[in-house]
Parts: sequence; structure tokens; C-alpha cells
Amino acid sequence: MSWHPQYRSSKFRHVFGKPASKENCYDSVPITRSVHDNHFCAVNPHFIAVVTECAGGGAFLVIPLHQTGKLDPHYPKVCGHRGNVLDVKWNPFDDFEIASCSEDATIKIWSIPKQLLTRNLTAYRKELVGHARRVGLVEWHPTAANILFSAGYDYKVMIWNLDTKESVITSPMSTISCHQDVILSMSFNTNGSLLATTCKDRKIRVIDPRAGTVLQEASYKGHRASKVLFLGNLKKLMSTGTSRWNNRQVALWDQDNLSVPLMEEDLDGSSGVLFPFYDADTSMLYVGDGNIRYYEVSADKPHLSYLTEYRSYNPQKGIGVMPKRGLDVSSCEIFRFYKLITTKSLIEPISMIVPRRSESYQEDIYPPTAGAQPSLTAQEWLSGMNRDPILVSLRPGSELLRPHPLPAERPIFNSMAPASPRLLNQTEKLAAEDGWRSSSLLEEKMPRWAAEHRLEEKKTWLTNGFDVFECPPPKTENELLQMFYRQQEEIRRLRELLTQREVQAKQLELEIKNLRMGSEQL
Repeated sequence: MSWHPQYRSSKFRHVFGKPASKENCYDSVPITRSVHDNHFCAVNPHFIAVVTECAGGGAFLVIPLHQTGKLDPHYPKVCGHRGNVLDVKWNPFDDFEIASCSEDATIKIWSIPKQLLTRNLTAYRKELVGHARRVGLVEWHPTAANILFSAGYDYKVMIWNLDTKESVITSPMSTISCHQDVILSMSFNTNGSLLATTCKDRKIRVIDPRAGTVLQEASYKGHRASKVLFLGNLKKLMSTGTSRWNNRQVALWDQDNLSVPLMEEDLDGSSGVLFPFYDADTSMLYVGDGNIRYYEVSADKPHLSYLTEYRSYNPQKGIGVMPKRGLDVSSCEIFRFYKLITTKSLIEPISMIVPRRSESYQEDIYPPTAGAQPSLTAQEWLSGMNRDPILVSLRPGSELLRPHPLPAERPIFNSMAPASPRLLNQTEKLAAEDGWRSSSLLEEKMPRWAAEHRLEEKKTWLTNGFDVFECPPPKTENELLQMFYRQQEEIRRLRELLTQREVQAKQLELEIKNLRMGSEQL
């Protein structure tokens, strides 16, 4: 397939990988030398967490994202596990909460302070005790708040509800016991109603996580899967693994029929594990080890279209991915990896960039994406409800997009009566003409109750205590440069808007002049 490329019209044909410069990397980081095949790294718009080497227990580092360069050898650690840390994952709805699992058979939930750590953090917020053997994987639910999944070497997947007052939780909400060997990976579909897993028995399973029942199981002998991934809303799975002849390969599956893969492709004869990542917004698949291959995915044949490959001579120990809301849209960045290079004690950011000449915001490559707000409470999900993620726009200064009504338990959204159709039509007309308006102008045109409702909505813009529209003063040269570029982008956008207004004003003047001339002739 990829050996006989055909011409395809695609806006992502020329995407390229751009490694960060030396001063924008994280140097002298004591990265773990664990033999497990895990990411060992988790990233959000505020911090990067990386599992580290530690004597007498397990620990990981939490480094502010802007704190690049050489790391202090005495930099504080997050340490409280009695065994090596095997996985860390940030809460997708709280940038200051992280889950870690360890060889000591426990999962711990940590609250990271907003200010910099000055000493080792040993006080955890919650401890989850239930696995009989070490815990290798943790995953947060993609749409429900306070729901965490863990997979242990006791062959069990446990579902935890963190919405409790207890600091030590000893019994999970439910346990999935269908696996016959060690679980290698877990992946959710878009709304979190299905869970896909791979196991050391090389089988892929699609599971209903609430019922704990296996809906589909792949027993195909030609592909031994090690990692699996749901491909957004395409109702397909992507797995990486090895063929009968021990070649590394990728395979695409129909989630409703795992008897035979839709397609298989051998990649090379290397021995490392391939980590797949899927971007549902751009329909791009990234498959990485030391190098990163990337493809476009479509529902029609051929399902995978090879684009190109980012090559690097440095082997990786693990890899982290920045959520879409943390990308630099001013440079047309559509994906960002954080590559752990143990041989150099280095964390290297790699940006995937769409080359564009225009410096304005590119709406076509940034569709609405999942935001940092849950669409379900824990109890709603456990009771059987499913709901897609709440979407946000990546345009600087934009508001939340609400494709569906939110639960009644959230008074901040349902405390006010719905707007009248007349007001909605006026607001839509203004948005269509201007693209954006300052909040002060809108408030002047709205009635008092609508202005109060808007004030209530503004509270939701606070993300973990930070106002997303007000940046703290820059502390480093890099932050100052980033703020300068943001201001330049805003000035450029305002100039374009001003030019449009001037053109409209001239058109109106001409129309008035024509009307006057016509009336004089009559």
C-alpha cells in the first residue's frame, strides 16, 4: 500500500516534525531505566511528569512546562510509593491532579501545588488499594469526572470512583476479570462506553466496562498485538505488534468484527514496541518508537494512507503527548511529542507542523476539540449514561462550545432560563458578521438577565484557578517571547478586522451616495 503511493489531495501531505532547540529541551533528567514498555511520561499545558530513577521506592518528577534547560540535580520529587512507579497519567479535567501506579500494588492520586515544589512531595490525596500484584497501567475516563481505570499483574482491570471523602479506597466500583494474562494496553472510544485491551496472550478484546462483559475478541493468529487504540468515531481499532515472522506491523480492525483485520502492513524487522497515537481532529495516526511514522486514516479503502516519517538517531525510553488545548496554534502545530532519551538524560519536544504561509489562525486544521470539562459525573456514568466530550475551539479567546445540554446537577449551566429566539437570532447574526465581539459590546445589547447569565458563564473560563484570558507576568525569556508573539497575532487579527470594517464603511458610503443621486433624479 505505502510502497505504491497514489496522488491524494490532502492538507496534511507536507506535515513535518520539528525537534526543539537545545535550550527548549529538558536536560539532565534522571529518566527511569525500567524494562517495562510504558510511556513513563505525561504532559498537560502546565506540567510535564516523568518517571525517574530513585533509590528506596518509586518517584516521578513534575516539571513546569516553561522550565526548560538543565534540571537541578536536587530538584524535588513526588515520592510516596514503596516500589518503582510504572505509569503516570494527568487528570484530563484537572491540570493539577495526577495518578500514579507502582510495583507496590497501589495507585495514588496526587494534588500538585500551583507554586513550584520546594521539597519532596510525599502527601498523596488518595490511595487505591485493591490489586493483589503490581499495577502496570492507569487510565482516566475520557468524559466522566473522577473515574479511573487500573490494570494490574493480577490480570484484572479495576474501576475506581474517586468522588468520595475517604483518603484510602479499598474496594473498586467493579472489576473486569476476563483476561488470562498480563494486560499490555487499554484504550477508550470517544464517549468512554467501550474499552479495548491487549493482553500478553496477544488477543484484542472489546469490553463493556460497566458490565464487564467481552463484546468482541480477536483470535487471529497472524498478528500478535501489543498495543491497541480506538480510532475516534470511525468504529475501528488500530493495533501494533508482530507478524508470524516477527516483523513489526500495524493492523486495522472493525470494532464489531475482530475475526480478521481489515488490513495489515509490515513495517520493519526491529524489536522495539511501537506506540500508536491517534488525532481524531485531523484523522492522523502516529506510530512511534525512535522514529515517528504518520498516516491519514479514512473510513474507505485504502484505510491508511502513508504520509512520511520523522527520523531520529536517538532511541527512546518513553514518549508523552500534549493535549490539543496546549498546542501553539500560531505556528500551525497540530501535535506535540515529548521524547524520553535515556542515553542523554534528555526530554526532547517534537512538534508536528503544517507548513502555512499565512500567520493568522487556521480554522481548517483546528476543528473543535475535547476540552478540560467533564460531560458526565461519576454517578451518571456508573448509572449507564453516555455522552460525547464537551468541545472547545482552539482560537485564542474563544468560548466553550456546547453541543448538548449538560447534566441538571450542574447549576452553573442550568440556573438561568434559555434565551428567547429573537435574542439568539440577533447574537448569531452578530457572530456571523464579526466573527467575534468584545464582551462589553455584547453586554450592552443584552438584557440584564442575559448579562448576569454571561457573568455566570465567565466563571467556567477559570481552569483550575487560572483565568484562561489573563496570563501571569512572564518570568523567563521564553515566556516573554511567547507573550510577545501572542500579542503580535492579536494585533494582526485586529488590523485585518479593521481593514474589513473600512471596506464595509466605504461600500455603505457608495450605497448612500447612489441612493441620494437616484432620489434627486426622481
